Amino acid sequence: MKSGFDSEKYLTEQSQAILDRAAEFGDKLYLEFGGKLLCDFHAARVLPGFDPDTKIKLLHRMREKIDIIICIYAGDIEQKKMRADFGLAYDADTMRTIDDLRNWELDVKAVVVTRYQNQPSVKGFINRLSRRGIKVYTHRPIEGYPTELDTIVSSKGYGANEYIETDKPIVIVTGPGANSGKMATCLSQVYHDFQRGVKAGYAKFETFPVWNLPLKHPVNIAYEAATADLGDVNMVDPFHLEAYGQAHVNYNRDIEIFPVVKRICSRIMAPEQLYKSPTDMGVNCIASAIVDDEVCRNASIQEIIRRYFRSLCDYANGSADKNVADRIKLLMDDLNITELDRPVVTPCRNAAIQASKQPGKGNLNVFCAAALQLPDGQIVTGKNSPLLHAASCCILNAIKVLAHLPDDLLLLSPELIDSLGALKKNIFHNNQISLDLGETLTALSVSCPHNPAAKLALSKLTMLKGCEMHLSHIPGSGDATALRKIGINCTSEPQFTGRNLLVE
Repeated sequence: MKSGFDSEKYLTEQSQAILDRAAEFGDKLYLEFGGKLLCDFHAARVLPGFDPDTKIKLLHRMREKIDIIICIYAGDIEQKKMRADFGLAYDADTMRTIDDLRNWELDVKAVVVTRYQNQPSVKGFINRLSRRGIKVYTHRPIEGYPTELDTIVSSKGYGANEYIETDKPIVIVTGPGANSGKMATCLSQVYHDFQRGVKAGYAKFETFPVWNLPLKHPVNIAYEAATADLGDVNMVDPFHLEAYGQAHVNYNRDIEIFPVVKRICSRIMAPEQLYKSPTDMGVNCIASAIVDDEVCRNASIQEIIRRYFRSLCDYANGSADKNVADRIKLLMDDLNITELDRPVVTPCRNAAIQASKQPGKGNLNVFCAAALQLPDGQIVTGKNSPLLHAASCCILNAIKVLAHLPDDLLLLSPELIDSLGALKKNIFHNNQISLDLGETLTALSVSCPHNPAAKLALSKLTMLKGCEMHLSHIPGSGDATALRKIGINCTSEPQFTGRNLLVE
C-alpha cells in the first residue's frame, strides 16, 4: 500500500508541458489522448499513488483552454466491444464518459464516429446522441489509407471528412479504446485548418509506455502485458536514436506509422513544426513524478501476473486466443516471475484443496475458494457452502477481521439467508440458491438496523479498496460486479464451477 507516485507533482508538470507544446503551434493544438480518460485503474495499479481520475483533473485544471472531442470506431459499436474494467460496451462507455465530463464542468464539443459505413446499430447510437443534444460527426474510411498520400491529403481524403468546429486553443481528442480513429481525426482537423489559414499542430499524450524509463522496466512491460491482445511491443525508438543519439522507448504501432504521419504532416504543417521521431510527438511527464521506483516496479510485476490470469480466463471464455497468454508468459519469464509470486494464489489453491476434503458440505459437488490480502498483509480465505459463494464467505471473513469481530460470529441470520434462498428458488426459479457477493452485501446492509455487528462490519468494506484477491474459479456476474465496485483487484483460475455453459 506504499505510494510510489506523486499525482499532484504530475498534474503541475503535465499541464505546463501541454501548454508549452500548444504555444509552439500558434493557433490550435490537437492533442490525442491515449489510454483511458477516466478511471485509469491500470495506471493506478502500476503507479501506486496515481489517482485514477488524474487525467480528468488535468482537464478540469485547463478547462478554460480546451475543447473535447470523443472518437469511436463504428466497427467497435457494431461488434459490441467491451471495456473490461467496467463491463460496459464502448458505445455505453462513451455516453458514461460524457456524463462524467459534465460532472467535472467539462462539455464535449462533439462525438466522431470513425470509419462509418451506415451500420444499422451505429445509426441507432448516432440517433441516441443527436436527440439528446450531442453533436455527432461521421468520418468515412479513406481509400488507400495510410499509404496513398495523394488521396489522404486531398479533398477526397481528409477534405471529405466533416470539419469539427472548435473554439479553444487546445482540442483534446480521446476515445474509449485503441484504434478509435483519434490520430486520423486530429490530422484531418489540422488539414482543414491549414486550408483555412489557421496555424494548427498535433501531439500525443499517452501515459504508457513511459518514454524515459528503461525498455525493460516493469512499468513498461506491464503496458505490453495489458496490450498483448493488440500485439503491442515496446521498442527503442529508432528515429529518435538516429536524430538525437538517445535511446528512448515507444511502441511498435507508433514507430511503424511514423513515416506516414511525417509525410502527411509535411504537407499540412510548417517545416519547423515537423517532428523527427514518434517520441517527439509525445508529451508525457510520468517518469518525473515517480517518487519510489521500487514500489512501482513491484506493483507492475503484480499487474503483469494479473494480466496473465485474465488472459487465461479470456481464453477459457472464448474471447481471446491462446497466444495472448503465451505472450504474457514470455514477459513473465523475462522478469523471472511466475503466478506464485502473487501472494494470494497459493492460499487460495490450498483453501480449495482443504474444502474438497471437508465432510458435511451438503449437496455441493464443486468446491470453490477465495483468498484476499488485507491492507496489513494478512491473508483471509473463504470457501463456498450451500448458502454462500466463496467470494461472499471471504469478504465476510475479511470485514470481520477488520472489525475485530469473532470468527464464529454470524453476520447474517440463517432465517434471512433461507428467505433469500426461497425467493431465488421459488420465485426466480434459479437452480443455484447460494448467495453471490452482491446479494450477500445487500442482505448485510438490510441487517444493519437490527444488528450492530453487521453495521460495524459493513463500515469496514471501504478498507478493501485496492486489496488483492484470487478465486479458484471464474466468478459469475454477481461476484465479479460486486468485487469491481468495491475496488478489489481480483484474479481467478481459468476454471468453471460446473457444467452449465451460462455462468450466472
